[in-house]
Amino acid sequence: MTSCNHSALELLPERRKRLRCRYCHLTIAEEEVGEDFCPECFANSGSKRYDFEELVVTGSDIARYRCEQCGAIVKSRG
Repeated sequence: MTSCNHSALELLPERRKRLRCRYCHLTIAEEEVGEDFCPECFANSGSKRYDFEELVVTGSDIARYRCEQCGAIVKSRG
């Protein structure tokens, strides 16, 4: 346990929607994929695979902060 009182907190951005390729299991932000194929499958095998599953983000009502002094992550319900 740290003796820091976490007086200098920085709000972390909300977690973005993530997708996972059903073949290679690459996890990538939805904005990075768009309507395109999996870049990992294409780089490894030359296959253009478009089959992704959406990952469930839990705790979306929880704000996350990082202490600028010790680096700890502090969670707070909104």
